[in-house]
Amino acid sequence: MKVEVDGHTVTVPEGATLLEAVRAAGGAVPTLCNDDRLSPSGACRICLVCAEGRTVAACVTPAAEGDRIRTDDPRSLAAARRTLELIVSELSEHALELPPERSELVRACETLGVTRDNFRGEQIPGRRDDSHPYVKLDTDLCIACGRCVRMCDEVQGTFALELVGRGFATVVAPGSGGSWLESDCVACGGCVDSCPTGALSEPGFLDLRPIERVIVTTCGYCGVGCALDVHVREGEVAAVTPNHSSPTNRGHACVKGRFAHGFVHSPDRLTTPLIRRGGDLEPASWDEALAFVAGRLLRIRERHGPDSIATISSARATNEENYLVQKLMRAVIGTNNVDNCSRLCHSPSAAGLTASFGVSGGTNPFDDFDRVNCFLLAGANPTEAHPVVGARMKQRVIQGASLVVVDPRRIELAGYADVHLRPRPGSNVAVFNGLARVLLEEGFADETFLAERAEELDALRDVLRDHSPERVEEISGVPASELRRAARLYGSAGCASIVYGLGITEHSHGTDGVRTLANLAVLTGQVGTDGGGGVNPLRGQNNVQGASDMGALPDYLPGYQRLTDDEAVARVEREWGVRLDRRPGLRILDMFAAALDGRLKALWVIGEDIAQTDPNTHRVEAAIDACELVISQDLFLSRTARRADVVFPAASFLEKDGTFVNFDRRVQRVRRAVSPPGDALPDFEIVNLMAGALGADLGCPTPDAAMDEIARVAPDFGGISHARLDRVGPIHWPCRSADDPGTPTLHLERFATASGKAQLAARGYLPPGEDSDAEYPFVLMTGRRLEHYNAGTMTRRTSNLDLLPQERLEVNPADAARLGLSAAERAEVTSRRGRIEVRLEVTERVAPGQLFMAFHFPEALANVLTSDACDDVTSCPEYKVTAVRLGPAGATS
Repeated sequence: MKVEVDGHTVTVPEGATLLEAVRAAGGAVPTLCNDDRLSPSGACRICLVCAEGRTVAACVTPAAEGDRIRTDDPRSLAAARRTLELIVSELSEHALELPPERSELVRACETLGVTRDNFRGEQIPGRRDDSHPYVKLDTDLCIACGRCVRMCDEVQGTFALELVGRGFATVVAPGSGGSWLESDCVACGGCVDSCPTGALSEPGFLDLRPIERVIVTTCGYCGVGCALDVHVREGEVAAVTPNHSSPTNRGHACVKGRFAHGFVHSPDRLTTPLIRRGGDLEPASWDEALAFVAGRLLRIRERHGPDSIATISSARATNEENYLVQKLMRAVIGTNNVDNCSRLCHSPSAAGLTASFGVSGGTNPFDDFDRVNCFLLAGANPTEAHPVVGARMKQRVIQGASLVVVDPRRIELAGYADVHLRPRPGSNVAVFNGLARVLLEEGFADETFLAERAEELDALRDVLRDHSPERVEEISGVPASELRRAARLYGSAGCASIVYGLGITEHSHGTDGVRTLANLAVLTGQVGTDGGGGVNPLRGQNNVQGASDMGALPDYLPGYQRLTDDEAVARVEREWGVRLDRRPGLRILDMFAAALDGRLKALWVIGEDIAQTDPNTHRVEAAIDACELVISQDLFLSRTARRADVVFPAASFLEKDGTFVNFDRRVQRVRRAVSPPGDALPDFEIVNLMAGALGADLGCPTPDAAMDEIARVAPDFGGISHARLDRVGPIHWPCRSADDPGTPTLHLERFATASGKAQLAARGYLPPGEDSDAEYPFVLMTGRRLEHYNAGTMTRRTSNLDLLPQERLEVNPADAARLGLSAAERAEVTSRRGRIEVRLEVTERVAPGQLFMAFHFPEALANVLTSDACDDVTSCPEYKVTAVRLGPAGATS
């Protein structure tokens, strides 16, 4: 529809407000209660305009066809000015002392001509709350606009804040009534980001020195791929805020991406290469370290062959860096012994989704969550591990979508679920087969879709004969009635989305878990269709998708092109000018086995602390020690680095250029905000220097040149370049040409399998690799906490450590009482591989006979306990099922 703004006609969509019309015309009116991420409230009455002769609040007044709007109407401006004067009259005098770029209130006062002379009301004494390390409250500056409360409610969904008091004494406060630190706040920073006055702020912006530049980059924590604005002052990161125009996170972030950036300037960053001399790691120059490593690698290759050398690439590194690493290993060293940590988390997703659909990636864009009316959340805890995804799911459920949670543990979203299925750890396949049987028996299957676009239905029916809900209840403990109820919710949904995580993949039959879960989407026609919600795995690390996309895998070239694919191999060989070894290389766990039996002599570990994060820590450390040469490339002197022969100091994601790929296949730009400390270098430069020391030129001098080469060798990335990403923003792969817009939703015309049809998986239940028994009666599950990330290398060097200073083992109250253990007491956990001590948290989140802990803290090394059992297809470790016993600390000393 058309409206007129200050004499200019503009076209706006139906339902647009007058404020949106003004902005569409290039105009502006001051606002204080408005935030585009929130529903309009019209509370401040500052955005007054004249519409058809009436003074109205622009943010809540709908535009109508033919409206004539004036933003310069004297009467409307005078009313807005009087309202603003009334607001500021009760504030402390320092309310207008903030720089305009830090305060919408100051900017509104400048626009409407309100000055310090207008302060004449009674000053109501405020209070400060500095208890929280990140969120600082000064109620002297609070105007009770409610934006912070609405951000917490409408975007984050934590409901931790409220407005308290009456009249001019109304201010924001934690709803718990205590300090901010004691409240339910999850430190997403939304309240701080939305506050128009500075009443809520953070340490980086309390420093009023000017910000010199703001760089837009992609978060280096989890795989959601949030776009962030990095505010730089005097060469250092002063603050990080969510980018408001990002289609991925839409101006939202979490405690890690928003605040946990202090590690960048940590005094114990590695700043120079280190070489082990006489048993000690000592500083060295880059020339010396590179020459040392190159000489040793060449001698090892000469004596033992190229397959005696292996590299673990990094899911935290950029696409371009992972591409360069696998190119060096294949084209220079001459081996396919390259892998990345997706092996330990989502390799069953790659194998399972490829087998079912033909492509190793989530099927639908994050944006589709807006239309989903049923979520099936399986083996994932997004409010802690992927908070922006968790918040979006929570909001959709609050708006009316149904939710089925499949998880042994009572995660936060289980409290919002219509049905919470709590299977015994290791019984996922039985549960998903039980759901599939109900879908078929009760008429929820899309018979037309199955006939036209799927195969192997008869084989699946044969397997499902042994998976009645009652039989599934015997195997999993899930009540048959609840299983049926969950299937009916999913099957009857108009648009249903499967969202899953490591609770599905990190099992000895993880690939079967992915495939039987994918069956549910195929049976109901919820994948490969315009109306379906698809199947999306939540990726744990920031670029775990991209590392695999780039070919940092022992059996795939970039773009998931198999080493057995003659055409793909020929294309890569032409580009690289070498002949490739077409034998698959070693997977990570195979690397450790090869080191222990003497076949692997050199191991290069990039951006991973395998001595903390990989299963069976003692075995991993023995494998490291068995190698003749170990190189650790990292930000800090990790447990792995301390055992290495050479340590390369690397740059963080805030100190490099390139791209990441997020969980829904969006390729997004990473941009350098600050310089790495000392002689630390981006992985990209280190790999190029290493190639040079080995007498080779990788032909990719810059990250953008590397992306151009990726486009030439991997057809799915053929239309992607840094220049295009800078111009148009994120692009979903596949994107095969410069005029291809990318593919947000996969398989709309055909699946990428040989037949073009989805492949239903006929996989029966098999028991886990290890289970509880009389000697080890508990099952330990491992996972993540909101405040920390992976090995904790970065977050434990920030104030996140104040929010969660140590790990606690979750134990059910009945088990604690039976063993005579109490909350906060130190206890001993023992498996067949080792023992640790850890403090207890007594909680109903875990069921009797089950335990849970994270692996972020070196003082509580969960992976000392975990086993060598792994997925029989991909070698992904079974982190989610470890048989242990529990007792008082010191019980076996």
